[in-house]
Amino acid sequence: MDPADFYTGIVAELYGPLKSFSQNPEPYAAFIRQAGVPALELGCGDGDPLLDLRRRGLDVDGVDSSADMLGRLRRRADQQGIRATVFHQRMEALELPRRYRAVFLAGPTFTLLPDDATALAALRGIRAHLAEGGTALVPLFTPAPTPAEQIGRVRTAAAPDGAELRVSVVAEQRDEAARTQTTLLRYERHHGPDSTVEERPWVMHWYPWDQFEKLATAAGLAVTAVTDADGKPARADDTGVLHFRLQAG
Repeated sequence: MDPADFYTGIVAELYGPLKSFSQNPEPYAAFIRQAGVPALELGCGDGDPLLDLRRRGLDVDGVDSSADMLGRLRRRADQQGIRATVFHQRMEALELPRRYRAVFLAGPTFTLLPDDATALAALRGIRAHLAEGGTALVPLFTPAPTPAEQIGRVRTAAAPDGAELRVSVVAEQRDEAARTQTTLLRYERHHGPDSTVEERPWVMHWYPWDQFEKLATAAGLAVTAVTDADGKPARADDTGVLHFRLQAG
C-alpha cells in the first residue's frame, strides 16, 4: 500500500486506544515561541500535541496525509472546545494558503517518508512555506530492529464500545543499503461474533546526518543546529532522536 495511506481505516481506529505515549507539547511550544507564529505541524495525526498548543493560544495549523486521522482530530477538538485549522495533504506535496515562521514535526514522523526522493520533495515544500527568517524543526532517528522475542507479541486495549483491540508485529525486513525497515503489523478488532483482522506494512526510512544535510541543501535549506533529546549539541555518532533546525539557505 502507499505509505501515505498507512494511518487509515482500522489503523486510525486503533491508534488512540493502543497509543503507548503522547508527545510532550512543551518542547514544541518553546520552539514556536522562539521561532514565532504562525506555526505549522507536519504529520499532526489525531491532534497530539497540536490541540494542546492551540489550547495555549498559539497560532498553529496542522497537515496530515490521513483523512481518518484528521477526522479523529476534529472530533477531539470539538469535544474540547478547541478551534483548529488542519489540511488533508501529503507532506511531500504541500500547497497551503499561508507561510509560517515555524514548521515542525512532533517526533520523527519524517522517517515515514519511504525514500530520499520523497524526503527531498517534503523539504522543498517546507522551504516554500517558510516565512522570511522562519525556522523548521525536523526530528530524525535510526529505528532499531524489533527484538526477536517481540515478534508475535500482542498488545491489547479496549474500545469505547467494549471491543477488544489488538496489534502485533508479524514479521520484519531491514535493508541497510536502502536504509529502510519494513515491519508487518497485524491489527485486530473483536466484538462478539464480529472480527476484523488486517495486516499492513509499516515502512521507516532513515538518514545519516550527512545525507540529510545534502537533501536539505538541495531543497534550499541550511542546517543551523542539531541537538539531542536534552537540547544539547549532538554528535554524529549519537543514537536516539536528533533534532535538526533548518532555515532558508
